[in-house]
Amino acid sequence: MAVDLLLGLQWGDEGKGKIVDVLTQNYNLISRFQGGPNAGHTLIFDGHKHVLHTIPSGIFHKEAINVVGNGVVIDPVIFNKEIKDLSQFDIDFKKVLLISRKAHLILPTHRLLDAASEKAKGKDKIGSTLKGIGPTYMDKTGRNGMRVGDLELDNWKEVFEKLAQKHISMLDFYNVELDYDFGALKEQFFTAVEKLKELTFIDSEEYLHQAIKNNETILAEGAQGSLLDVDFGTYPFVTSSNTTAAGACTGLGIAPNQIGEVFGIFKAYTTRVGSGPFPTELFDEDGATMAKIGNEFGATTGRARRCGWLDMVALKYACQVNGVTQLNMMKADVLSGFETLKVCTAYQYKGETITHFPYNIEPENVQPIYTELKGWKEDLTGMTSEDQLPQALLDYIDFVEKSTGIKITIVSVGPDRKQTIER
Repeated sequence: MAVDLLLGLQWGDEGKGKIVDVLTQNYNLISRFQGGPNAGHTLIFDGHKHVLHTIPSGIFHKEAINVVGNGVVIDPVIFNKEIKDLSQFDIDFKKVLLISRKAHLILPTHRLLDAASEKAKGKDKIGSTLKGIGPTYMDKTGRNGMRVGDLELDNWKEVFEKLAQKHISMLDFYNVELDYDFGALKEQFFTAVEKLKELTFIDSEEYLHQAIKNNETILAEGAQGSLLDVDFGTYPFVTSSNTTAAGACTGLGIAPNQIGEVFGIFKAYTTRVGSGPFPTELFDEDGATMAKIGNEFGATTGRARRCGWLDMVALKYACQVNGVTQLNMMKADVLSGFETLKVCTAYQYKGETITHFPYNIEPENVQPIYTELKGWKEDLTGMTSEDQLPQALLDYIDFVEKSTGIKITIVSVGPDRKQTIER
């Protein structure tokens, strides 16, 4: 099969960017299929940290072509900043970074609507990144959106004005105070659009179809995580796109029978940014230790991530929905030093024990049931092969594999590209 998928199996922040970077050497093309600059894919190599928001994580490999698919939403201002930040790396962006004409654009007024909506919710806010993602996807499904291909039309500024003015009129509905200068926002947007137009726009579904026909290998890169999927996540505390495997088909125009391997990325524990239910969340010293050692702060927003034990009920659900064929365990090194590790293997749900992921996992309905495993004390960060790993970690890996029926083929023992053990 020509197209492999790589996606997150938890609430995002699993470490997808690092694994895409590691795997890119095996592929001709890397393509993002959904989400927008609410994603933050962190790559660390040669002593430097890089955070990508919209650009695919294969951009540092000069032989790879990077495609931003039709399912992605693009903020020209943020995209332009990403390009600028990467200017020191001698990348021929016009050649190796291709953008789908069908990808939708995030207008500055989308960000205003996002901020107004979240502010109006008060204590019931969903924890939006305030990047305008939700309002942009609303315009897409409402058939009002502005797309990259529109920028090639003579009247694209008229299209912008019409949609932006509609957004401004909608702000009154939320009845909240927002401090903004539309003229300045528009000027910034127009400047960024001119830079965006220097890149190569393509009919991505045709481009990818021809690549498949020519036996080129493609890795589809997901953003966020499966439990944030608009259909299968913990709604309404989700993102606005399909983060699961099906989203790669609609987000790239690839047929389901073209999908090969599905790499599922998960942390050895669980984290969540923003609001929403989290059955295994820890409020004690163990949770604080995970956060500190794991440096658990959002790559896009800088917000502290909530931490908890591994939730096998949720992980098995994500594997099932995505058809995962290989598992990649991230941040195993963070669990070094715990005497005992806990894994949630079932839920107490409305008076009964269940092992499937239910409709509602709010704390009044769900309490985790744990299995305890022995921890390990060894520092994993300098280990380079499986035979160096402590037996307790191998037992932990074996427990996950038996629970899911899927082999763990990569174990990450640190943030750097080199701290990756293949099994």
